[in-house]
Amino acid sequence: MSTLPIKPADKPKAPANRIVPPNPVQAAIVIGAFTALLYLIEAVDAVLPANLDNLGIQPRTLGGLDGIVWAPLLHHGWAHLFANTLAILVFGFLAMANGIGQWVAVTITVWLVSGIGVWLTGGVGVTVGASGIAFGWLAFLLVRGLFNRSFGQLAVAVVLFLYWGSTLLGVLPGNPGVSWQGHLFGALGGILAAWLVSMATRRAEAKPAAAAPL
Repeated sequence: MSTLPIKPADKPKAPANRIVPPNPVQAAIVIGAFTALLYLIEAVDAVLPANLDNLGIQPRTLGGLDGIVWAPLLHHGWAHLFANTLAILVFGFLAMANGIGQWVAVTITVWLVSGIGVWLTGGVGVTVGASGIAFGWLAFLLVRGLFNRSFGQLAVAVVLFLYWGSTLLGVLPGNPGVSWQGHLFGALGGILAAWLVSMATRRAEAKPAAAAPL
């Protein structure tokens, strides 16, 4: 019996460096369904006598904690939802580059960090809207190329920054009717998610190959 050296397999393209989802149709359906859900909820809110926006985040109140879950699904009217729609569709779709599972994990991270940040630091009133999620996805897309050392992802980040870069000013205090806290903590959640994804990818790549059978 002799032992032969294991021939290294051809190195496949790193999944972490993908630019578009591996299944674009599935990704389009998922983000389309999420956006449709937002429109359905806004339609219900417009019809019902109850004000669903009251379910949003009420900073530093025990009763406002559950708003962390509901706030991104609610909007202050159709104009507010229309303003968020394109960013939700584009950023949400591109954020699925490594599959639906990772997208769900990234979204949950952004959702929680943005919501908790608003609850801790938000001003007077109720905060609602999916813009914190959109800011998180954008930040995730802007920095993932740095963590993954991917030229393609960096190129996409440059294009996104050139088109939407001015919206990042929304993380700064300014318009009293806009929750800059939601934008800021959403972006921080996106950066955190990109870092966590890169760490998980490196751990997976560092696992030794299984031993060859005798």
